[in-house]
Amino acid sequence: MSRVLGGTGPAIPTFMTAPRQVLPGITYLVTRRCAQRQFLLRPSQITNDVFRYVLALAARRYGIQVHAYCVLSNHYHLVVTDPDARLPRFQQFLDAFVARALNASLGRWEAFWAPNSFSAVGLVTPSDIVDKAAYTLANPVAAGLVRSARLWPGLCSSPNMVGAGELRVRRPGHFFDPRGGLPESVTLELTTPPGFFTAEAFREQLAAALAEREARAGQAAGDFLGVKRVLAQRPTDRPRSVEQRLRLNPRVAARDQWKRIEALGRLASFLASYRTALREWHAGKEGVLFPAGTYLLRVAHGVACAGSG
Repeated sequence: MSRVLGGTGPAIPTFMTAPRQVLPGITYLVTRRCAQRQFLLRPSQITNDVFRYVLALAARRYGIQVHAYCVLSNHYHLVVTDPDARLPRFQQFLDAFVARALNASLGRWEAFWAPNSFSAVGLVTPSDIVDKAAYTLANPVAAGLVRSARLWPGLCSSPNMVGAGELRVRRPGHFFDPRGGLPESVTLELTTPPGFFTAEAFREQLAAALAEREARAGQAAGDFLGVKRVLAQRPTDRPRSVEQRLRLNPRVAARDQWKRIEALGRLASFLASYRTALREWHAGKEGVLFPAGTYLLRVAHGVACAGSG
């Protein structure tokens, strides 16, 4: 929803949900889900090649540091750090190219992603990064699909990939025009997140946390679907379970109660300052200063923001 001040100029958004605060240097757990929970990301050579190439391309283009990833049949998770506060641009590029390429491979034209935007949960401490990276990699096991993340036929990074150097990813032959200007190959590197002195330290903690999550999930799951039945599913299939409605949509994750309270307090302060500035801006007040981390209005309408120089 949007409106125009004075009947001229660009449309100004009237937000239905809380604005996203985008600050430099934040590490996130990012999630995006397919439309109607369909298995549009079901593992296949095309799906794996397309997602890996576009992820590498988007990370390089927007300076995003990738630490872990897992692509399930109807959603994906990433753990990334955003040094330059460009996460929305990265996500727009990644989601748009993946959707177009895979829709073309499936012969469909409908919306690929669920109508809500991507989820980005800020991770407050190094232990929170380990926890959510392990959650990401254990997803195929927790979902009752395979007994170990190593068995997942789709894209799923592993702890030993962090700090192991660059992986060269070739442009898929499907969809991408060799004359279209995108590089023939691009490198993807899983880097050590902030807060860890060495890649080895992060790998060891992540491997231990992943093993613990896989063991718990294995005890709870009983029978697993298995690779053969995963690959036999159709892209238009969807889970039999009923999707939980009206779930919480967290913005931060912290296992430490006091750090979580502190982070939520900072977010509440941002939202209060943002809404005050928005009211003044809509009223035509001169020199309105939006709080640090304001993204859409800064990019689309050039509003002044604290800490932006």
